[in-house]
Amino acid sequence: MAESRHSVFRQFAASDWNGFLKGVEKEGLRVDRNGFIAQTPHPEALGSALTHPTITTDYSEALLELITPVCSSTSEMMESLRNTHRFVQQNLGDEVFWPASMPCELNGDASIPIAEYGSSNTGRMKHVYRQGLAVRYGRMMQSIAGTHYNLSLPDSFMEIWQRALGDQQNMKDFKSDQYFWLIRNFRRRSWLLMLLFGASPALDASFVDGVRHELARCGERSWFGETATSLRMSDLGYHNNAQSSLNICFNKLSTYTQTLDRAIHTNWPAYEAIGTQRDGEFIQINTSVLQIENEYYSAVRPKRTARSGEKPIHALESRGVEYIEVRCLDLDPFSPVGVSEAQVDFLDLFLLDCLLSESPKISDAECVLLDDNYKDVVSNGRHHELKLCRAGERTPVGEAATAILDGLEPLAEILDGWNGGEVYRKALSAQRSVLSGDRQVPSARVVDAMQASGLGHRDWTMDMALKHQNMLRKEGMDTGVKASFVAAAKDSLTQQQQIEASDTLAFSDFLEQYLRS
Repeated sequence: MAESRHSVFRQFAASDWNGFLKGVEKEGLRVDRNGFIAQTPHPEALGSALTHPTITTDYSEALLELITPVCSSTSEMMESLRNTHRFVQQNLGDEVFWPASMPCELNGDASIPIAEYGSSNTGRMKHVYRQGLAVRYGRMMQSIAGTHYNLSLPDSFMEIWQRALGDQQNMKDFKSDQYFWLIRNFRRRSWLLMLLFGASPALDASFVDGVRHELARCGERSWFGETATSLRMSDLGYHNNAQSSLNICFNKLSTYTQTLDRAIHTNWPAYEAIGTQRDGEFIQINTSVLQIENEYYSAVRPKRTARSGEKPIHALESRGVEYIEVRCLDLDPFSPVGVSEAQVDFLDLFLLDCLLSESPKISDAECVLLDDNYKDVVSNGRHHELKLCRAGERTPVGEAATAILDGLEPLAEILDGWNGGEVYRKALSAQRSVLSGDRQVPSARVVDAMQASGLGHRDWTMDMALKHQNMLRKEGMDTGVKASFVAAAKDSLTQQQQIEASDTLAFSDFLEQYLRS
């Protein structure tokens, strides 16, 4: 019998381990003092949303996205994220940064301004893509915010790992295979992250105005899922019928890119009926099931940094997987930056174990079961009688979660032994406390905190937003760090002007070239 991957890893020396490379993309709405989505343009003091390296917008002009650089430690990443939050908070004026995944008060699609990126062809294409999302799914779904966690392993580790496994492939193919190995196990276990970190059990009534749902009342203006962990990831959140038929295959890079490419080049009748232009203005990039790769919603993605003008799918095909992006994380409303160090350390441990554990290809039948487990925890993860399908048997969710945490213990001990601390054992212990009932899962904390305060979703979240803002503004910033943010904002505005001045193609020709590439 072949030696297990865990056994191979245990034979490494401390000097063979170089840790993780990591980064975060954290979204959040700008909101006025009444708890309503901001109608103002992206603040000029924050720079250009098109070209700024760390401060941009996602779907809406009001939906900020803060991006850390690639970091080699959790503390470095968290400090980078906190500095960006400090700078943003100092430049929001009377507005606040919404700390919850489910949005503030809205007034239908018209109240959600689509992000603007200037007059360049690149900027216009980003805007048209978002217009396409609006005509396909509506804007309400696009007002939801989350945290995306990016993780990779250093090339130095991958080289040692490849030799230890006796693999003879070129490094590009080996790394892609390893990341898809990890992704397959992530899909088998992603329900656990929704249980441990789901933090969006409630929402403002304006989000479901006119929508049929099965939520319970929580005050006059709020609804909540009595046993839900994440309404963001439920059918009320990121969900659409066209994508449910895609059957994107995560077994290996070639099947992933082939099925994704097919979706980008397959017309969808409903989108074809809409057309690409209205009154002479582009309203979507094309009429395919997906306009571009990024339109596909999934809990995890294999990623490769694309070059200027390069499609993400082509970057993956030509240079392989560079890192994985975990996309299912709700914002932690109790954290001023939306995520905690203990959470990040647990994610590292969890993801590494996904790489080291056996990971057979996922059959169509297993794929259905995995999707069902995920949906069940999203909708009913706090129901004490919920059972999941594991190894062909129905297992209580708490028992299944404890089994995964038990399996992580030896790996936590190895990493702590190599690093000379207790970081991973403490991160694991924190989640054990949640499962044992000593501490609550975040979704239960949110509901209890709202009910204890007597406030609805909007007012309770607004209260948290103001507390976070006051804290971060009082902390201030190092003079040099602040100066670097000011300079980056000014440079980004100059870069946008240069891009706009250098454009020579008409937008229709630019778009045609992009679609042909």
